Amino acid sequence: MQNTMIKPFVYFGTPYVASDTLAYLLEHGYKPSVVVTSPDAPRGRGLVLTPSETKVLALEHGIPVLTPEKITDAVVAEIASYECEYGIVVAYGKILPESLIQAFPLGLINVHYSLLPKYRGASPVESALRNGDAVTGVAIQQLVYQLDAGDILASVEFPIDASETTRELRPRLVAIGAELLVSLLPSFESGTATRTPQDHTQATRCGKILKSEGELNLEDDAQKNWNTYRALAESPGTYFFADRHGKRVRVKILTATYNGTAFTPDRIIPEGKQEMSYKDFMR
Repeated sequence: MQNTMIKPFVYFGTPYVASDTLAYLLEHGYKPSVVVTSPDAPRGRGLVLTPSETKVLALEHGIPVLTPEKITDAVVAEIASYECEYGIVVAYGKILPESLIQAFPLGLINVHYSLLPKYRGASPVESALRNGDAVTGVAIQQLVYQLDAGDILASVEFPIDASETTRELRPRLVAIGAELLVSLLPSFESGTATRTPQDHTQATRCGKILKSEGELNLEDDAQKNWNTYRALAESPGTYFFADRHGKRVRVKILTATYNGTAFTPDRIIPEGKQEMSYKDFMR
């Protein structure tokens, strides 16, 4: 049941990162007035139009859903018609115009999966793993019309296990971020949350991951290959090329191991074939 003491808010988000966070909000009485998510997109081999995870969850809870292609002036006006006090942004995937940021009395807040100002941008989780970082964290920032540059409202730091890939680390970050968000909201809504400006001189950037970045040369540095595999394990994945029986074959890596000196693919899918072990492939 919606807590009547909670101020009305809009929720922006698209993939499971956002739906898992929304689920946690709902469990704790925070039900948005409206959810804004990406339009249905083709998925799977049949390219069937499929709603985002966040849209599915919102509709299950009777929450109105908007799926604009772009945030136009008309969309801003439609969102404003719900008379929300603020908005929460979690992996929405679209740039939000300044007119939207200014449309709420309390503004917009964003859950970001790095220790800002480090790794501003689209791939903070991947960047931490690819760079071999020993620690990471979650920061909740007040959104401004500059990439991930707003004041920090809350943050938490924790270690990265040397064996973690994005498959393990991202869900852990999402869970911690959801807890941090719920713990912040009472002070944020009351206007008593502490605001810490970022040191912009320490900012680093990270962009969207390209599929081509997943290509590995198995002769390269083993630690570098391991960190790239860890970073891209969830998406878009890593691969290598091998000459087998007179043909150059693209081989997708499903799982791999690193023993401190050697990086070794374990389960793979050679182009045009089914999943197999790397050892069988190399025979």
